[in-house]
Amino acid sequence: MRNLLFKEMKLSASILSYIFIAFGLMFFLPGYPILCGVFFSCLGIFQSFQNAREANDLVFSALLPVSKQDVAKGKVYFSCIIELSTLLLMAIVVIVRMTALADSPVYLQNALMNANPFALGVAFLLFGLFNLFFIAGFFKTSYKFAKPFVTFIIVAFAIMGIAEAAHYIPGFEALNAFGFANLPLQLGLLAAGVVCYIVLTWLALRNAAASFEKTDL
Repeated sequence: MRNLLFKEMKLSASILSYIFIAFGLMFFLPGYPILCGVFFSCLGIFQSFQNAREANDLVFSALLPVSKQDVAKGKVYFSCIIELSTLLLMAIVVIVRMTALADSPVYLQNALMNANPFALGVAFLLFGLFNLFFIAGFFKTSYKFAKPFVTFIIVAFAIMGIAEAAHYIPGFEALNAFGFANLPLQLGLLAAGVVCYIVLTWLALRNAAASFEKTDL
């Protein structure tokens, strides 16, 4: 499995998968829907899957002395590395904004979602949904990726819209708390997002492996 993962990272991956990790820095942007950084990171992973399909990477990998299930798992693990790298960058930005930049007027007057643990929890959820809808969806055919990616886009932007608007609903103002206000609630929502990511990714891993095992290349 380790060799398969190295193959994914060094041979199959698009350079955009690595470059688009930097979109995690969008959490620094005031007055902008910061969760779009998740979409761009997923778009980088999408490019790796597109490159792999055009280069017949799956056929090549299936001919290696490894199980087809491990081939699918290797791509899921690679995707998780990109996602967690982006999430780490986002987490660093959240800490900086909650501490060193907590008194910055540009953030205090921000009309959109603040970079806080709740936003990070939603980012975990979105990455988990990407794994379930796109990666597991792709391996249903191991060829068609437009429909699962469009499905993810629709679901993801609907959730982004809800998350952005939630703090305007009376009683939900704490979701957009800045600094260390309402920190226990924020951390609880972050933990919920992490749990969702783990569960959704596990489902994606299981479904992708099972589907690819049945695929006739």
